[in-house]
Amino acid sequence: MSDAAPRGAIQAEAESGGKGAVRTALAGLTTRGRSFLAAGVAAAVCAYVLGQSDLLRVGLLLAVLPLVCATVLYRTRYRVAGSRRLSPARVPAGSEARVHLRMDNVSRLPTGVLMLQDRVPYVLGPRPRFVLDRVEAGGRREVSYRVRSDLRGRYPLGPLQLRLTDPFGMCELTRSFSTYDTLTVIPRVEALPPVRLTGEASGYGDGRQRSLALAGEDDVIPRGYRYGDDLRRVHWRSTARYGELMVRREEQPQRSRCTVLLDTRALAFRGAGPDSAFEWAVSGTASVLVHMLERGFSVRLLTDTGSSVPGEGADGFAGTSQESADAAGLMMDTLAVIDHSDGTGLSHAYDVLRGGNEGLLVAFFGDLDEAQAAVAAKMSRRSGGALAFVLDSDTWTREPYDVPAAGNRTEERLRLLRESGWTAIAVPRGIALGDLWRQADRERSGGLGMADPGARGTARSTHPDPQPLTTRLTHGEVRS
Repeated sequence: MSDAAPRGAIQAEAESGGKGAVRTALAGLTTRGRSFLAAGVAAAVCAYVLGQSDLLRVGLLLAVLPLVCATVLYRTRYRVAGSRRLSPARVPAGSEARVHLRMDNVSRLPTGVLMLQDRVPYVLGPRPRFVLDRVEAGGRREVSYRVRSDLRGRYPLGPLQLRLTDPFGMCELTRSFSTYDTLTVIPRVEALPPVRLTGEASGYGDGRQRSLALAGEDDVIPRGYRYGDDLRRVHWRSTARYGELMVRREEQPQRSRCTVLLDTRALAFRGAGPDSAFEWAVSGTASVLVHMLERGFSVRLLTDTGSSVPGEGADGFAGTSQESADAAGLMMDTLAVIDHSDGTGLSHAYDVLRGGNEGLLVAFFGDLDEAQAAVAAKMSRRSGGALAFVLDSDTWTREPYDVPAAGNRTEERLRLLRESGWTAIAVPRGIALGDLWRQADRERSGGLGMADPGARGTARSTHPDPQPLTTRLTHGEVRS
């Protein structure tokens, strides 16, 4: 084997000489070749015992034919370069990706019949096989196949195998290429209902999180006057210094932030497969992350272990047009391989959140006992708004009439979260996230319209808040 081809291509050619070569050639004999060899040896033995010279010649012919085919095939040098291309290399669960294979004969001699085989994991489907006819010198052959997986993850494709055979079908030799590619199956992403944000741009605060571009009269960063600027913002000291009309810079809005918390505790979820509660939570997390990035928010992914996406900044990934696609790709790659943790609580995530984010917090919780519900309740104290989706594994793994007590326990946990300022939503089996997103909007509107001094995070006003869910949760509520 040789890897002298450029990146993405590989070469294979036959080896020669030595006892290993003989063993390899004999091991490549097919059932037909072994049968011919056995029949030839048996005929030669019978001819020797019976003294039949004609039978001896027939026996030698039967025995020599597969050996000659194996020798010629093994010593034939094929210099074939192969490459693989994925389209696309990152695909949502349940969608298909196409794999393109290309074989180039880089030698000066034509090849015989080639059988091309690519190794793929069982979850992606059957192993693809292709029969390539004679490839002329300098010729090229291209084939493709499709792969599909309902389970997210990272799946290796390859190495590519080339099976050589002789015209009589007596011998087959396999050459394996050394390189492989990786197909990333990311969680399904559901498009959430669009939300109209107030202010001059999506994802920016409109007052509470603004930062001034100047720190004082002696620390002014002025700019030149533009037509339409308010004359009340003219900075006369800089005007006198530069000899032209200068104005103070406008206040620069600080990008609103959103943290999406995913509970990955193994004890919080039961069941497995694409329709399990944990997979729904992962898919919901991916949907919210993509939605908030598209709205221009700085987004951060957090798990119960306190870990986040490698390469993520302190405030998360910025949702600018240039970086949102790369940020979404990094977070989708992380969610593609995320698995259950061995943790038993949410304390690590709380330690990260209590540092103060002052942004929107969206959480996907599994089963919560009384202690973990209390920890989750405290997470909303340092957020501008908190939205929780609570998944009860009993309602996902059993029939409704089998779990009468599970609903009461879930309602108790939801009540505790709501009293602490969360907008808490129970997630039944099989429901779409978009429907729950609208439900949370309606519940938030109704909750803000009620004057409840005892509930933390509710407004004092008696009229309903007309702003949509994301705006209200991002910019916070009036607090006492």
